[in-house]
Amino acid sequence: MKRAMLAAGAVLLSMSAQAEPFGTVPPRQPFVATLSNNIPLAFGMDAEQTARALGQPLQYVRGRPGNEIYLALRDIGGSGLIPYRHRLFLQFRHGRLAGWKEDYGENWMWE
Repeated sequence: MKRAMLAAGAVLLSMSAQAEPFGTVPPRQPFVATLSNNIPLAFGMDAEQTARALGQPLQYVRGRPGNEIYLALRDIGGSGLIPYRHRLFLQFRHGRLAGWKEDYGENWMWE
């Protein structure tokens, strides 16, 4: 039992020796490393891959087959009384994601 405690103490001591000294600023991570989603949007995705990356179904807005515009309503919380949603418009050309635009417009309820 004593040997196990000594071994665990030695491991913890070696880990603390490798830690950064108190008061230093940790190195800055790139922006893409701090994103919460696992699969970012990328040009060339099809509609199914895009829906999977966003974690929600896409709603058809308009366009001919293969050249559609879809809408993803992203629920980002809000107060307990009024939910807050951002609208993300996705442009597909030849069945592949060609661009997207988030609508930061005014809330329709206050217009």
